[in-house]
Amino acid sequence: MNLEKVVFGFFIVLAMTLNFGFFIGGSDNPIYHHIYELYAAIVVNLIATVLKFGDRTQIGAIHLSTSLVADLQLIAAAVVWVAFNGSDEAGTTARVVSLSGGALLANITSVILLLAETITLRR
Repeated sequence: MNLEKVVFGFFIVLAMTLNFGFFIGGSDNPIYHHIYELYAAIVVNLIATVLKFGDRTQIGAIHLSTSLVADLQLIAAAVVWVAFNGSDEAGTTARVVSLSGGALLANITSVILLLAETITLRR
């Protein structure tokens, strides 16, 4: 078993599950979306991005691009959360959840690529 591939897969799947945990719930109610879970998703996504830098294949480039998209959307969600947290604007939580949903789609794409790469791997 290759420890490097285990760590790589671990962080990709953990990034997706943390993002899903933040995303799930009513988009209009901030009580369902904990800010620390968003920050954990950002940190794990950034770690996953760093792990993807070494791969020079076409699949590696797609992995990196999906990770960069997820990072960008999660950071934007955190900025929106911080910028509008003090106000009573009704759509703030919906905007944050929407941005994390886009990041979740990028994470799911990355996991699908990882699974496809693993299935086609020959010994």
